[in-house]
Amino acid sequence: MATEGEFWHEEAHRIRLAKEIGVLGVRTECYGPVKGEIDFLIKAPNNVDFTKFDHVVEGDLNVTSGILQIQDCPNGTVEFEKQITPENYRIRVYSSNLASVEGDEGNDFYRIEVWGSNPLGSKLLKEYINN
Repeated sequence: MATEGEFWHEEAHRIRLAKEIGVLGVRTECYGPVKGEIDFLIKAPNNVDFTKFDHVVEGDLNVTSGILQIQDCPNGTVEFEKQITPENYRIRVYSSNLASVEGDEGNDFYRIEVWGSNPLGSKLLKEYINN
C-alpha cells in the first residue's frame, strides 16, 4: 500500500481523487462529518449540468472482492457497504457547497455515481479553485 505522500500526491490533491489498486480516496473540503449520497447506475450519465456543482471528477475502481465499501478517514470505519458484481467501475464524484466550509465544518455535499465500465483513467470534469 502506498504511503500518504504517494497516495495523496500533488495531482491527487488538485483533482480531489487519489487512487491505488482497489482504493479510491475522495478529498473532501471539511474534516468533520461528511454529507453525501451514492447511486448505482446501469450506464454512464449523459447531459449532466455541471453548473450545479463546484467540482466533478471520475476515476476507475476495479472491485475484485464483490464488496464496495465507503470508509471514513482516518479511522477506517465502514460507513456504507454493498455487494456488487466483481468488475471495473467508473466512480464519479460531484462536490458542492465547498465554499461553505470554515475549519472542520460546513455544508459541503458529495454525490457519488457508480457504473460498470472499461478502465478510462482519471478525468477532471470540473475544477474547483478555492480563492
